[in-house]
Amino acid sequence: MAAVSINALPEHILLELFAHVPARQLLLHCRPVCSLWRDLIDLATLWKRKCLREGFVTEAWDQPVADWKVFYFLRSLHRNLLDNPCAEDGLRAWQIDSNGGDEWQVESCPGAHGTNFPDPSVKKYFVTSYSMCLKSQLVDLKAHGYWEELLDKVRPDIEVRDWFAARADSGCSYHLRVQLTSADYIVLASFEPPPVTIHQWNDAAWTEVSHTFSDYPPGVRHVFFQHGGKDTQFWAGWYGPRVTNSSVIVSYKTRNPAPSTAQPETLPTTGPDDCQCPSDSQRSPADRSSACGGQGQ
Repeated sequence: MAAVSINALPEHILLELFAHVPARQLLLHCRPVCSLWRDLIDLATLWKRKCLREGFVTEAWDQPVADWKVFYFLRSLHRNLLDNPCAEDGLRAWQIDSNGGDEWQVESCPGAHGTNFPDPSVKKYFVTSYSMCLKSQLVDLKAHGYWEELLDKVRPDIEVRDWFAARADSGCSYHLRVQLTSADYIVLASFEPPPVTIHQWNDAAWTEVSHTFSDYPPGVRHVFFQHGGKDTQFWAGWYGPRVTNSSVIVSYKTRNPAPSTAQPETLPTTGPDDCQCPSDSQRSPADRSSACGGQGQ
């Protein structure tokens, strides 16, 4: 009796089999087998089926999807790329770029003269002192599974969020800088809203700042995320802005990306007591960190 080839199976059966194969194995090992497998694996139907199987969408999903294969991979990689965003592990994973006053500190919510975080799962925050405190992370997108063709041709949205609050009894200034850089750390896009001033005797409310990078230039390989600030009373201790629940997330491109949110109250350009980072935006984040006397944690 002659052997029967798997290709003799109806195409809908082959598609069902492929739906159970891990996605990277499909592309690396199955797609090159023959033209039939290549054509079936390239079908949007297969990738939509895999999205349904893994719960990325439901049968009721009615949003337009230009490329189900890209959508599948972006959903499978969807997570916060910042490590230790809520201070659960102290200052681990953060590069300390400026450690002024009594230096960075970790406290538990709500803290003295503070308020609980809107999400009860967030238990801790980082807090700054009376001279500039800045910390950062440099996210390597390729190390997190995003490949060059995806980053350069699809250019998925890169969503950035941060949360900050003041102590009710102290004024402070909050700073945020996010940059998309090339493999050799040339800045290709940036989000750096003016510093936010919060006055003494405030409501200590937590505020979210967000920005979506969309249609940025090709060549992005890293995301540099830096935040911090200082108190404006110059009190010893930790009276500056509190920050927590920061995130950098790569997501499927939306048609109308959400606008940036920043606060209207701002400080003038940083003065002589602040971190003396070079103003040249084309210098690498690592160079700026070194110029500030940063040290790894």
